[in-house]
Amino acid sequence: MSNSINEHARQRRNFLKRLAAAGFISLSPQLASAAGADYRRLLVLVELKGANDGLNTVIPFADPEYARLRPRIGIRRDEIIPLDERSALHPSLQPLMALWQQRELAIVQSIGYPSPNLSHFRSIEIWETASRSDQYLSDGWLARTFTAYPTPATYVADGVVIASNELGPLAGSGVRAIALSDAEQFARQTKLAHPGVASGNAALRHLLKVEDDVVSAANRLHSGYLFKTGFPRSAFGNAVKAGCQVVASGSGVAALRLTLNGFDTHQNQPATHANLLKQLAEGLLALKDALGELGRWDDTLVMTYSEFGRRPRENQSNGTDHGTAAPHFVLGGRVRGGLYGEAPKLDRLDGNGNLPFSLDYRSLYATVLERWWGVSSATVLGARYPALEFIRS
Repeated sequence: MSNSINEHARQRRNFLKRLAAAGFISLSPQLASAAGADYRRLLVLVELKGANDGLNTVIPFADPEYARLRPRIGIRRDEIIPLDERSALHPSLQPLMALWQQRELAIVQSIGYPSPNLSHFRSIEIWETASRSDQYLSDGWLARTFTAYPTPATYVADGVVIASNELGPLAGSGVRAIALSDAEQFARQTKLAHPGVASGNAALRHLLKVEDDVVSAANRLHSGYLFKTGFPRSAFGNAVKAGCQVVASGSGVAALRLTLNGFDTHQNQPATHANLLKQLAEGLLALKDALGELGRWDDTLVMTYSEFGRRPRENQSNGTDHGTAAPHFVLGGRVRGGLYGEAPKLDRLDGNGNLPFSLDYRSLYATVLERWWGVSSATVLGARYPALEFIRS
């Protein structure tokens, strides 16, 4: 009996690997119900892939070092959107001001971790596994969360990844995670892989059952809801729309992960960065409006993340090189808006010309775990990190 079970498990893993290689799905059954976690509250992670330049996103315009370090690519004072007497937003982020004024946008500054790694691959791995820089973990921090605190069995998936085939924080054994950009296309592609005949073949029948589960999941994720909200005509706008369709389906997911690519701005940064931030702001505003239509904005928490920031001093190619600490955005109907954390210390750069961090990125995750989902952050993160105050009860 045990050999048969093991063989079925092996067949299933191989089948799912083929689907994952095609960018479809990583899915495994999970029968337990939520153990105390409030997964009626949705988490939306927005990855700024390539390392967003924090200093030109949230601008320390009152610090004279900013203009000295960035004489060509720095944002001029007559263009900034002031937040207070020291800090401002990039002009492309104007759409977010409505959320700022409604106190539904929190900006958490100077986020990083000890002994930072400036490799894209390794640093994003650190962020997505919630590890130390000298620690290698195989499972993402959300995967560990859903293993310790399972989502309800009625949920179609623990999480859905949109606009990327990489599961990131959802990667891990035993996690129900779906990667898709369009639910209809997803269902169509999985059906194309359907073997023709299964008569008398137990192994093939098993694979067909797994595939049927995949197709069923895809079909359940597509609601066909006609939003009144207009979505931006951009890759990120399409990702936001796909994510909102998942939510509208009512099939149940605890987390979404969206990706906006292109932030590795080593050269000619000003125009590229302005366009990316415009896409981000317009997409986030559409996300807010669409979730408001669905009555889900008050139980959604949106959080950006990126592998690292950029170096404070501009380079000779009108760009910025890999850096360290950076700010991130948190949005939602239950967010207590405002500036959190310490402003960047441009007069205290390290020997490589990079910023010191003042807040460990795992405090963001601790806040999500403890104050959003109501579970133990130490169980998931392996240690306690101070939670922040940007979530209202």
